[in-house]
Amino acid sequence: MTKDEIFNKIAAIIADRFEVDQSKVTNEMNLQKDLDADSIDFVEFVLELEDTFGSEISDEDAEKLSTVGEVVDYVAAHQA
Repeated sequence: MTKDEIFNKIAAIIADRFEVDQSKVTNEMNLQKDLDADSIDFVEFVLELEDTFGSEISDEDAEKLSTVGEVVDYVAAHQA
């Protein structure tokens, strides 16, 4: 899966979960600041990523993910 395909899937998840227009999702978007995601929102988002991409994201790794671009890079690097 290409980074563009990964980005599009992640953008769709964000648009659905955080009620944001998918066209406004960018690689620079900060998950906590721009989406006003609290810790529960973030955990649910990570779980949905794991289900969507079929790979596990450790709590330690998840804590390091702050922007959409970082999530895309992480998923791309950990594809099964």
